[in-house]
Amino acid sequence: MSQLFIKYENYIECTLCPHLCKIQPGKRGICGVRKNTGEKIELTTYGVISGYSLDPVEKKPLYHFFPGHNILSAGSYGCNMRCDFCQNWHISQKASESYSKNTDPVRIVNDALLSKNNIGIAFTYNEPIIWFEFMRDVALKAKENGLHTVMVSNGYVNSYPLGEIIGFIDAFNIDLKAFNEDYYKKLTGARLQPVLESLKQIAGAGKHLEVTTLIIPGRNDSENEMAAESRFISEELGVNTPFHLSRYFPTYKRDDPATPLATLDRLYEIASKNLKNVYMGNTGTGNGQDTKCPACGTLVTSRSGYRIKLINLDNEGKCTKCGNLVYRYFTFPSPTGD
Repeated sequence: MSQLFIKYENYIECTLCPHLCKIQPGKRGICGVRKNTGEKIELTTYGVISGYSLDPVEKKPLYHFFPGHNILSAGSYGCNMRCDFCQNWHISQKASESYSKNTDPVRIVNDALLSKNNIGIAFTYNEPIIWFEFMRDVALKAKENGLHTVMVSNGYVNSYPLGEIIGFIDAFNIDLKAFNEDYYKKLTGARLQPVLESLKQIAGAGKHLEVTTLIIPGRNDSENEMAAESRFISEELGVNTPFHLSRYFPTYKRDDPATPLATLDRLYEIASKNLKNVYMGNTGTGNGQDTKCPACGTLVTSRSGYRIKLINLDNEGKCTKCGNLVYRYFTFPSPTGD
């Protein structure tokens, strides 16, 4: 395992993410959960769970990773971004001097093995990167037991620790919050380029990758920005990379109006010119959720919320009309949910 800090005379520098926090003894970094004990950086939320649920894998959202199955989802506290529109701000922006440890890797893996129609474990809800040590221990134990692992993340991580994460995580959904540096600086307290580098590193490693962008009116909803973002995804990550456009509703500190459906429709059309698998989410409608075979256009998955119907697919995830491989990771879910 890599050492995730560098010790200096008067402080310790955390090297996990691009903030490179220089932490004084007894203090914590920007994320709120990585503490300088005087000798090392300690993860104060090891074994601490804030959210724990068996979710549809589509909720992550992952539409091309074992569609129709469930995944046991776990999260903790803290985040290395400061998004003023955060949907989970009550856990991501919460840091405490003490947390009560309430689980361990063995328990989580055992729960996953007993869960119905479950493919594995997802690290989600808050930012899993800052939970590195616990996520690693759970994921390695999960893979020993034949389970798959997922990370839902903002992608704000340095390349060396990400290389380790890629070794124990099978699928990623990365939240590409915008495609302009000003947005990242003002609304998240972070930078765009490290996220783009993370995306390229994950794609280059051959891992399953899906990308999500929350569309906020007047912030990241321009046609030019969407054209540039979708071209980046197509050219750098792959034309078949699933791309999710999510509708924004005001929350936390931001009170911009909810994203108009017409805006989402317009951006969907622009992104679809560059990408073969574009989806719309959080709309309350069924528009932009179905999957068609990229080769012949045959409908292979219909979605309404989290209700999934798989059609025109063989047991390997190939289109029965033309033989094209639609889903690289695929099994038909059990009709009984077992």
